Amino acid sequence: MSWFERLAPAEWARRRGSLISYAVAVGLIGVALLIRLALGMAIAADPYVTVFPAVVLSAVIGGLRPGLLAGLLGGIACWFFFVPPEWSFALPGRADALSLAFFCINVVITCLIIDGLQVAADRLRAERRHVSQLNASLEIAVAGRSRELSAASARLTEHERNLAMLIEGVVDYAIYRLDPDGVVTSWNPGAERIKGYSASEIVGRNFSRFFTEEDRARGEPERALAVARRVGRHEAEGWRVRKDGTRFWASVMMRPLRDAHSELVGFVKITRDMTERRELEDHLRQAQKMEALGQLTGGIAHDFNNLLTVIGGNIETAGRRLQGGPVPEGKTGVATLLDRALAGVTRAERLTGQLLAFARRQPLDPQTIDPNKLLSGLSDILKRTLGLRIAVEMIMGAGLWRTRVDSNQLENAIINLAVNARDAMPEGGKLTIETANASLDEAYAAAHREVAPGQYVLIAVSDTGTGMSPEVVEKAFDPFFTTKPVGQGTGLGLSQVYGFMKQSGGHVSIYSEPGRGTTVKLYLPRSLNAEEMLRVATLPVGDLSAGGETVLLVEDAVEVREHTAGLLRELGYGVLEAGDGASALATLREREAVKLLVADVGLPDMDGASLAAEAGRMRPGLKILFVTGYTRNAIVHHGILDTGVLVLTKPFGFEELAAQVKRALRR
Repeated sequence: MSWFERLAPAEWARRRGSLISYAVAVGLIGVALLIRLALGMAIAADPYVTVFPAVVLSAVIGGLRPGLLAGLLGGIACWFFFVPPEWSFALPGRADALSLAFFCINVVITCLIIDGLQVAADRLRAERRHVSQLNASLEIAVAGRSRELSAASARLTEHERNLAMLIEGVVDYAIYRLDPDGVVTSWNPGAERIKGYSASEIVGRNFSRFFTEEDRARGEPERALAVARRVGRHEAEGWRVRKDGTRFWASVMMRPLRDAHSELVGFVKITRDMTERRELEDHLRQAQKMEALGQLTGGIAHDFNNLLTVIGGNIETAGRRLQGGPVPEGKTGVATLLDRALAGVTRAERLTGQLLAFARRQPLDPQTIDPNKLLSGLSDILKRTLGLRIAVEMIMGAGLWRTRVDSNQLENAIINLAVNARDAMPEGGKLTIETANASLDEAYAAAHREVAPGQYVLIAVSDTGTGMSPEVVEKAFDPFFTTKPVGQGTGLGLSQVYGFMKQSGGHVSIYSEPGRGTTVKLYLPRSLNAEEMLRVATLPVGDLSAGGETVLLVEDAVEVREHTAGLLRELGYGVLEAGDGASALATLREREAVKLLVADVGLPDMDGASLAAEAGRMRPGLKILFVTGYTRNAIVHHGILDTGVLVLTKPFGFEELAAQVKRALRR
């Protein structure tokens, strides 16, 4: 406590009221006057000597006003009682009055100083009390935060212990960590069991030793790290090598690990030995292959028996005609019979070509072509082939890439698809053929074994016909499978297209719904020169990060919904799922946080447009993104959706989904 804080020992008097302070001031002046009387003429030279201390005490005890009151009373009393009579009534200006003036000035100055010190002392005490309260509050907060941190640390330690126990207890999966360069930094017992290395043998070594020599030569380890770093995950299946040199079929998944600043700190890798499962799948595929082979040979035998019947019967009849001399009137001539036999031979040749196409053994003459030009030349042929009841529309993508393919076989494939579309529209309809550039990413390639990730030229053939059920779509590429009446189709049309696409290094997919039509998508590999390949390899990847928005995903196909939801969560979005329109609307009523509706166009209880309209009435301003297996132009031109809507077409990849979702949220 500072010295001037002690100038207010009677603060209790000031807090109890001003009357007490004034009474104390009057009492002190009275005591001072009594002391002055007792001293008599001993201090006649200074009549104010006892009054001034009383004024100081009054100011200290009561404050400014009691001090001034004491000074006033003391000055008046001394002037009238202790100053000689001949001076007391003297006119102002006499030299003897200077002592009174000096006394008054000293009283005022002293009282002001004492009052200022008291105010400062009061403020200091208040600040000290405030600081003390803050310190107490801070100590309480620090103690509480310390308890919280201790509890959190204990929970984290327990969680890490449980996680370590879980990882150590997993023996069917190899779970280990890599640093950003692919060096192993941790190793679980499952990894030791599957790969044969102990932790001391493998930690600190690069994971590339698990790959085969062929994969290392192709740069597969580096590509896996690059894909996981860029896309956010890498999944694949392939042969891996154990410590003893034996190979096993592995299913691997790798994800990047990032710190709070999004800096890459390493990867987590999970490997599962799928050798036994692969063997079982091989047995199953062999059984299915034998079943398909039986169906194929049965179909071939049936068709060739018919052709041989035509060829042999006509030749036999022609032989009889030649042996019997001139042909009687009303009987078929030898030339006609031979023409029929030759027609059978031609049909047999066509059937053989279709079988070779399905088997991917037909001779091809691939050349680099512009698909837009090829389709433009087919326009007139298609219109004549399909008839007047089928409207044909060509939508050519701008800046379409080139592809290397056998143009004649591609024309046959498109005509084949167009004829199938015509047969699905017996009452007439619309055929839409469009082209676009497309990319199939690692995630899509992992789900479709025969697809290589990369850039493709897309040719989509869409119709407004009867459509197909999922069961029919599943068998559509099987040889000799047909839904047409007996005698109206061989069942080799789509299988021929499938074989041609696979032989050309491409991919084909079908999306169809009963009553909504069908879209067949042909993916042909992009043809790149050296300069274009370098430009594609260095193409920058945009920012695909999410802002934590909540997305409602509506998809009736469980596998597609789970896959899409996983991608959205990986992007950083909160995801709510619904399998139909009614569930989606119920979720919208309950969850105000939904910012975006991602809805499949074809739902079991309502179409996507109806769902979007109802959702818009419930939640004005809700963003909407449609998902469909049809092409965008097909669903807009067929009247399924309005123009201007955002559409994500299947199949889509990680980056395409991220870009469309971000675009939808920014609209």
